[in-house]
Amino acid sequence: MGNDSGKREAGTRSRKKRRKYVAGLAQLHFQVEDDWSKEEACQLYKDAVHPVDTDNILYVDAIQAMKELPDACIDLVIADPPFGIDFRGKESQYNRDPGLVEDGYVEIDENYESFTSRWIGALPRIIKDTGSAYLVSGWTNLKDILIAIEESGLHLINHLIWKYQFGVFTKRKFVSSHYHILFVVKDEQQYFFNKYEYYPEDVWIIPRTYMAGQKKNGTKLPETLLCRFLNFSTKPGDLVLDPFMGNGTTAVCAKGLYRHYVGYEINDNMAGIHDNNLSKVKIGEFYRPLNEYLPSTEDLLEKYPHLRKHVEN
Repeated sequence: MGNDSGKREAGTRSRKKRRKYVAGLAQLHFQVEDDWSKEEACQLYKDAVHPVDTDNILYVDAIQAMKELPDACIDLVIADPPFGIDFRGKESQYNRDPGLVEDGYVEIDENYESFTSRWIGALPRIIKDTGSAYLVSGWTNLKDILIAIEESGLHLINHLIWKYQFGVFTKRKFVSSHYHILFVVKDEQQYFFNKYEYYPEDVWIIPRTYMAGQKKNGTKLPETLLCRFLNFSTKPGDLVLDPFMGNGTTAVCAKGLYRHYVGYEINDNMAGIHDNNLSKVKIGEFYRPLNEYLPSTEDLLEKYPHLRKHVEN
């Protein structure tokens, strides 16, 4: 009885000593653990050594090309594979000039489940233990992606939703205006994740970008989305693989954020568009230290006026 009484008293004292929760206080003190100045990031980019030729796009079949990569050489994979729904990007419902959509988009002519299993199955060998991947999917073939992830031995960490502002008009069902993004890793204990937001949620509301008057592939992921992948899951100088390069946005964002890249695209008609898009971006052009992404003290005080006394003290 005496021991039990002593434990209860100790527990009561411990609870009394706990600091009272103050809304916004933890966010006020939050800082990004892994951060680099622009000069440091540039130096890491220059000093990086990788076992493959970097910063180029090869116009080959991705599954075959990945077989040529060395083991454990990739820090991050960003993949937006073909839809498998007989998509060409020139369909009238997308309200775009079909003359501005580059010819040669290649859809899958095999069983989509088999195709998905083959390319996702190639990832564990080439990803580093600290590496990860973001796999983008519509809902139609999401099941095949999830099954392939499980069978490959990769670990699903988050099922993200990217909500955008566009959807094809429907009469007898809800309009689809989101994509699924599967955040997966090779090693659950070692993967790199740089939390540069205090409360990063798993629903990302990011508008689609439009390229009025510009030649393009059937689809284009927004740079804002790709830059989030890179900032959360890579360091300056790291190597990023995009097996289905499309418009080359992964390469553009990697170059702009002091990351190296290698990519594959089976449609060689895209070469000119890739060269043009990459020529417009300077190395490191998009980079800024991650702590600069955090809300300012003034912004937080406007949201949480009661924090002012903590700042003044």
